[in-house]
Amino acid sequence: MTAVHPAPRPVPHRVPRRVPPVLLAGVVVGGMALSAWGARDRTTWFLETVWVLVGLPLVVLTWRRFPLTGLLAALLTAHALVLAVGGHYTYAEVPAGDWVRDTFGLDRNPYDRLGHLMQGFVPAILVRELLSRTSPLRGSRWLAPLTVCACLAFSAFFELLEWLAAEIGGHGADAFLATQGDVWDTQWDMFCALIGATVSVLVLSRVHDRQLRALEAAQRVL
Repeated sequence: MTAVHPAPRPVPHRVPRRVPPVLLAGVVVGGMALSAWGARDRTTWFLETVWVLVGLPLVVLTWRRFPLTGLLAALLTAHALVLAVGGHYTYAEVPAGDWVRDTFGLDRNPYDRLGHLMQGFVPAILVRELLSRTSPLRGSRWLAPLTVCACLAFSAFFELLEWLAAEIGGHGADAFLATQGDVWDTQWDMFCALIGATVSVLVLSRVHDRQLRALEAAQRVL
């Protein structure tokens, strides 16, 4: 007599563990508090960190309805800390940047370049996630180039804001501009953002797609 074996049970989709968003929000709040305490220039601190001051409450208020992937949440946290450090010291005077400049014989403090690389690297995943979840572009060959173009457009918009700040504040905006005497600083800033966005899309797209699928599966379960 042939034994009848029960049909195998379907293996449930495993959702990877994520760092609790409350923990990431706490890291950002703590970093911002330390950044504001003893900041070298209050106006510069506000101009450099205003994106965090606006973005963090927005993410918290919309999290239940529109949670982010763990990758994007972690990248936004890292970007917020980079902005907090730059706001505290001003980008041209960050001690770690001074050490890199002196060690490698550079002409300027390179922390500003790091900030603009992040200005492309992190928003690329933000734009990619928004387009993937709210538009028909997910899986489209246009998703990557449009993501990079959006980041470059934002970088150019930011440079226009810096120009406006310079017109309004005069020499008082020098710490915010952080040109350090480089007449091509604006072009370098946009180029760094372009590099950051391109690298982000090339390196992180597969990981991001997996997390998007996992997030969708988790939301269906809920």
